[in-house]
Amino acid sequence: MKDKFYIYIQQLQDTITSKLAAIDGKATFQQDLWERPEGGGGRTRVIENGDVFEKGGVNISGVHGKLPKSMQAYFNVGDVDFFACGLSLVLHPKNPMVPTVHANWRYFEMYNESGQIIDSWFGGGQDLTPYYLFEEDAMHFHKTCKMACDKHNPEFYPAYKKRCDEYFYNSHRNEGRGIGGLFFDYCKATESMTMENWYDFVTEVGDSFLEAYVPIVKKRKDLPYTKAQRNWQEIRRGRYVEFNLVHDKGTLFGLKTNGRIESILMSLPPHVQWVYDHHPEAGSEEEKLIKVLQQPINWA
Repeated sequence: MKDKFYIYIQQLQDTITSKLAAIDGKATFQQDLWERPEGGGGRTRVIENGDVFEKGGVNISGVHGKLPKSMQAYFNVGDVDFFACGLSLVLHPKNPMVPTVHANWRYFEMYNESGQIIDSWFGGGQDLTPYYLFEEDAMHFHKTCKMACDKHNPEFYPAYKKRCDEYFYNSHRNEGRGIGGLFFDYCKATESMTMENWYDFVTEVGDSFLEAYVPIVKKRKDLPYTKAQRNWQEIRRGRYVEFNLVHDKGTLFGLKTNGRIESILMSLPPHVQWVYDHHPEAGSEEEKLIKVLQQPINWA
């Protein structure tokens, strides 16, 4: 399974980066191959200073070795070996009318002293972080997520949408990071779902990503915007940074397993502001966004 999924994310990375570079038209993805001293490595691809994408990364990795002590405590296990692979992407568009997007699809295995698998699971999801709310964009993104889920189980979308709203939440700000999408983790074999079934589901979601995001980018990338709207985008990006550094499990896992720091922090935007005690004007489009972030909506 780990070989099969790693081949899949390699191919998906190629598909996504070629499509996004074509949309940008100016910048291309720079590739960086790296190795982890304890075992494994990855292929980082970053785009910067484009006409559409100010900064973005579409990264894959496959790492293995002894599970670090900090993660042993987290998973409540003893000395075990692990393997983890996945694709992680974040795209920060230049135009504040285009939303930031994040996605991740991953697979994890743990082994005993004999090298036998003692646990394995899939995880992942995709979510949207707009700076200005276009309701038809939110509906399109969520409906695409729902279609991918419904092909496998009609209960998946409502469950994973709810989890996404709960997970991507800045509790210290009492607001969501964005308008959500899907989030699922610890997808393990059961009587009703084999690991092959989970593979089919996760790859279905992965394959749906471009359809969920690209039409929104094409529709919004050439809209005019003001300096004030750009400032708002940078202030909201500050909230994005706060979530990733304070709450995000993937970031914390990478930092605690001696992950490659450049790849872990590629999710951070290049231009960002923290304005003291900032509040948008009453009745403004900016305030409209904040109100939606404080109370999740059933977009699909």
